[in-house]
Amino acid sequence: MFMSIKATEAIVLPGVFSNKRKYLYIIFLSLITALIILTLFSIGIGAVFIPVDDVIKIIMHQFLSTAIQEELIQSEVILIAIRLPRVLMCLLIGATLAVCGAVLQGLFRNPLADPQLIGVSSGAALGVAISIILGPSLNKLLPEMEISSILPFMAFFGGFAATTIVYRISSKHGKTSVSTMLLSGIAINALCGSIIGYLIFLADDNQIRDLTFWTLGSLNGSSWKSLYAIFPFLIFTIVVLPFFSSKLNVILLGEEEAKYLGVDVDKLKKYMIFLASLGVGACVAVSGIIGFIGLVVPHLVRLIIGPDLRILIPASIILGATLLLCSDLIARTVVAPTELPIGIVTSLLGAPFFIWLLIKNRSLQNYL
Repeated sequence: MFMSIKATEAIVLPGVFSNKRKYLYIIFLSLITALIILTLFSIGIGAVFIPVDDVIKIIMHQFLSTAIQEELIQSEVILIAIRLPRVLMCLLIGATLAVCGAVLQGLFRNPLADPQLIGVSSGAALGVAISIILGPSLNKLLPEMEISSILPFMAFFGGFAATTIVYRISSKHGKTSVSTMLLSGIAINALCGSIIGYLIFLADDNQIRDLTFWTLGSLNGSSWKSLYAIFPFLIFTIVVLPFFSSKLNVILLGEEEAKYLGVDVDKLKKYMIFLASLGVGACVAVSGIIGFIGLVVPHLVRLIIGPDLRILIPASIILGATLLLCSDLIARTVVAPTELPIGIVTSLLGAPFFIWLLIKNRSLQNYL
């Protein structure tokens, strides 16, 4: 007799059904509070400092049409035109990278299954690099087409193609080899990197500067236009992926067991790969490669609340947005008035933590 997914989760994840509700409420309340405070604080930091109370007044004036002092008009222009789109972009990208990382780790049953490690980010970056180099030629053929309009699509197709290749290489007879997946991901990353290097060799000075921007990662070019362009892709990924958490919980048992319990594993994998490629591709299209958010955030959440993806995924969304916003704040302030590429900051923060995990527990499978 087939068991239901919920009944199976009760057996596989008994800790989730114990008396932890109060503890989880405290964790989620803490995460949301930290995110709100950091968001208000981040909006006010810059060449012109805007106090938090003034930030709240400006936001209320914009969205609730409340009264505002005349001396805050200049601060309002800076906040609305420059800082707010960047902060919102940062929140969306951090949440998307974290949720994609959590889903891929659950899908492949491996805590190393990061969007960057299995080739999604490098494939998306290759798609962007091709767009930048071939953009002038495309403009000659299609004068009305702007490069910015094709970047998200090329990034998506690049990430999707790279992930599909890694999945095909590592899967045999319906089973996915974790070691083969990681090795093929390394190979795809190297291949994409070599092609990007060749494109840099062919590029002119302006194109080299743009390509360097994508490889290091930056949110410096954030604007309302770029936010509107990727918003549908990111919000779709963030909203839809948590609905697959129950099925991903069952996959933790193994693919054969999940099939026995009524989960269409092959179709689920295709959906997850598609959505992860969509989200990561859109992120890379506007910010370049930002590493370690998709790898480290699910680990942190898993250490705090356990492996249940129904809780881990939404918590990763909140924590991913918070950590990337914190990284962006560091990138903007540590070498002011210039700024560091945010990819450098996330790597500096994420790499030591990941090394610590490796030292603490040599068997990473214990985290799942």
